[in-house]
Order: sequence, then structure tokens, then C-alpha cells
Amino acid sequence: MIAERHAAVVCQAAAILLQYPDEGVRDRIPLVAEAVAGLPPGTPRSALTRFLDHLAATPPRDLAETYVATFDRRRRCCLYLTWWSDGETRRRGQALATLKARYRRHGLELGSNELPDFLPVVLEYTATGDLADGLALLQEHRAGIELLRLALRDAGSPHTAVVEAVCALLPGPSPQDRAAAQRLARTGPPQETVGLEPFGPAPSEGARR
Repeated sequence: MIAERHAAVVCQAAAILLQYPDEGVRDRIPLVAEAVAGLPPGTPRSALTRFLDHLAATPPRDLAETYVATFDRRRRCCLYLTWWSDGETRRRGQALATLKARYRRHGLELGSNELPDFLPVVLEYTATGDLADGLALLQEHRAGIELLRLALRDAGSPHTAVVEAVCALLPGPSPQDRAAAQRLARTGPPQETVGLEPFGPAPSEGARR
């Protein structure tokens, strides 16, 4: 389905844009921009375009420093999904092992230095491995992803736009504050099917958030 192809494009773009912006990542930005320009109107395209505009206007050194300040020095801007659900507990080790086994069942073997819950890895798996299972995995970690989005928003981070694009693929509205996101963590995300029609009618700017 065309909608599934678009969802894969969003996940692939976000997987790249949420990585440390070294030379290899920066070299891929023109291809990302071209792919994003081909998306239908809606939150994913507008949010990713907003972040790409930021990349184009910002010197590489500033991009790198901002990335480190955001994701390495702010505990609440954590890109490791099981940290949100399990924290630094023994449960997290089991969750990581289960996730690796899940990838392996779908033909993906991670390198020894890659943690399976790193959001760019999950997005890469979704885009290039198993789209339906990847979207289901994102939905399982919806509360953590939304808390990450809110933390980035509160920090004034341009990366907020990238996480907004990912959240827009998942069913149900995004929570507007941390209390609502924490309720989502307790009650679980909506159980609607994900991945079939990720793009509905284009929302007006600001309507979703």
C-alpha cells in the first residue's frame, strides 16, 4: 500500500535525523530531504521539513554540540526506549534480550555495539525490516516516545519535530503534557491497528499538538 510506503519513508528519515550528525549522517541529508518532499501533506512531512530547514541553516559544529547537549546531558531526553519503561533495573536487561530475539526472528542481527532499544535502531527496523511489527513495537513504547517528545519540547529542541513525525504515525492523539503521557504509561496506548493508514486528512497547523 502507498500509505505503508510513506510510513516507511517517515521512519527511515527519522532514524537518520535522530542520530549524531557526523559527516556520514550529513551526507545522507539530501536524500532524506528528497524523500520527505515526496510525502503527502500532513504532520510527518511538515514536521520533518521543519527539522531539515533547521539542519540547512545550522553549522555542523553547532549541530553536533546541540545533539550532545540534548541527548547525552539531559536524562529526560533519552533515546533508549526501555529506559522509559524499565529504568536502570534488571528488567531492562531482559527487555533488551527479548527485543534482540524479536529482531532476529524477522531476520535482523544487530552489531555488538548496538542496543536494540535505541530509537533510531527501532525506526530503521520499522522502515527496512518488518513495517507492521516495527509500528507495533513503536506503539508498545508509545508512552516513552511521547514523554521524550514532551521533554524535547520543554527543552526547546529542534529534534521535537522529528519525534512528532513518528508519533503522527501512531493511532490516537498525542498527550499534551507529562501527566497525560504518564497516564498513557499506566493504561497503555490505544489498541487500534497501526501501519495501515498512517496518514489521515492533513491537520491544520497546531491542531495536533
